[in-house]
Amino acid sequence: MNAPFSAARIRDEFPIFRHHPDLIYLDNAATTHKPLAVLDAERHFYETANANVHRAAHRLGSAATDAFEGARTRIAAQLNAYHPDEVLFTRGTTEAINLAANSWGRAELRPGDVILLSTLEHHANIVPWQLVAQATGAIVKPIPLDADGNIDQAAYQALLTPAVRLVGLTQCSNATGVLPPLAPMIAAAKSVGARVLIDGAQGIAHDGVDVRALGADFYAFSGHKLYGPTGIGVLWARRELLAQMPPWQAGGEMIDRVSFDGTTFAEPPFRFEAGTPPIAQAIGLAAAMDWLAGLDRSALLRHELALRERFEAGLVQLGDIRILGANAPRGPISALSFDALHPYDVAQFLDGYGIAVRVGQHCAGPLHQALGLSGSLRASFAAYNTEADVDATLSALATTLELLA
Repeated sequence: MNAPFSAARIRDEFPIFRHHPDLIYLDNAATTHKPLAVLDAERHFYETANANVHRAAHRLGSAATDAFEGARTRIAAQLNAYHPDEVLFTRGTTEAINLAANSWGRAELRPGDVILLSTLEHHANIVPWQLVAQATGAIVKPIPLDADGNIDQAAYQALLTPAVRLVGLTQCSNATGVLPPLAPMIAAAKSVGARVLIDGAQGIAHDGVDVRALGADFYAFSGHKLYGPTGIGVLWARRELLAQMPPWQAGGEMIDRVSFDGTTFAEPPFRFEAGTPPIAQAIGLAAAMDWLAGLDRSALLRHELALRERFEAGLVQLGDIRILGANAPRGPISALSFDALHPYDVAQFLDGYGIAVRVGQHCAGPLHQALGLSGSLRASFAAYNTEADVDATLSALATTLELLA
């Protein structure tokens, strides 16, 4: 049984706060900190089983392979994947989407095929598809936003035709926290025969995912945004799709047999994992997902949303601050714009108080263009944040706005 949720207890599991006791870290959508469970898992591997995987004939190699493939199996179980072979290790969400675009996309897309992408998307779920469209003759079409900053469902339905081959959607906007209604949107895409890719980089740490229930064809996420290591991510894809997809990157590990007369390739997942894989990082990612599974996930999400709501209730008292997507369902992210101030100036002042936030377009240029903004300030909340963090941020923000007025 999971222990009762306690942000203070969880905070004690993160060494970063021992080194920076006054840090108020609200940049979790960019990257989260790492609990001891993750740091210890990677350290343990390096100290006890460090070797390359799969083909070694020695004990360390066997131990490393068992740990690495065991991590794949544990991650598959957390995703409720049908089989561990559906879990492909990548460097992160960006590489995972590039893999899907360059393998499935280049093999399947033809001139005139349509790729629908929402205006909420991170650049990582836009640019790879644009490049593949240029190479194949496919067409990228954006799905516009409604007045609340969510995906315009009427426009989406109008764009769904038999020409649509892929729909790319975020689980949770990294810029505004908006949560698209994925279930009906995925069902609608399937009704016209389209494949669906979900960018889960922001959503998985808060809502988790059950890929079977989700109904999509591809699901991509990064380790470092859910308390795991940097340099590791996952592309989950249906096994039957992976069996048909050609390799993207070539080299060691992903081959079956090489000769100068030709090369044959390994079965998935190895066909898509060229070179030495991120062994320690995969072990750390599995540890992070196990650590999260040990929490009361419903209580964790309620905690994070309560912090966002407390923060935004305090913002109302501070004057002319616009909360982006305020009327749409959102995760624990608040994106703000200021009538008379540049968000970068505000963020710099907050840093002087030991408060870390993010400023800019958050790799969501089309979204900010649609909102008529050059940038925004983003505060994002995680398991180790507290009400005291929120209250201190509001106080510092009030002082900052007064000084900059």
